[in-house]
Parts: sequence; C-alpha cells; structure tokens
Amino acid sequence: MSIDNASSPTTIRQSEELGQLVRKLRTEQGLLQMDLAGLAGTGNRFIVDLERGKPTLQLQKVLDVLDLMGLEVVVKRKGNNRHGE
Repeated sequence: MSIDNASSPTTIRQSEELGQLVRKLRTEQGLLQMDLAGLAGTGNRFIVDLERGKPTLQLQKVLDVLDLMGLEVVVKRKGNNRHGE
C-alpha cells in the first residue's frame, strides 16, 4: 500500500488495509496511539482496534478519525464502467 502523494487516492478493500494506512499516517505525523485517541475523543483501545483492522468498529467513529487525520472517504464504481453516459 502506498500513499506517497497526499492527493492521490488509495484503494482500500479490507479493514486491515485501512488500519495499515491509519498507522502509517499516524506515525508520519509523529503521534502515538494515545495522542490520536485523545485528539479524536475515543479510547486508546479504539485506535488499537482500528489499526489492527477490526471489521466491526463503529463507522462514524472511523470516519471521524480519518477526517481528523486529513483523509476523506470517496465511494465510486469500480473500474471504468460508465453506464448511462
């Protein structure tokens, strides 16, 4: 997984991939898990579970952490399938 350019999209298909991305960006930003938890208003356990790719985490909390880290979620159809255009 690579997110070298902050504006280039990264495809995430597994919760583990999202966790790896969060961990990578958190460490690049010089934050400890407990720092991120404090900033996000969550418990440290939530950040640990997020970075491990736990698939049952509350979606809104995940979205809030991503937003805090300067990320956004964009949903689009796979491939270049352009029906109706």
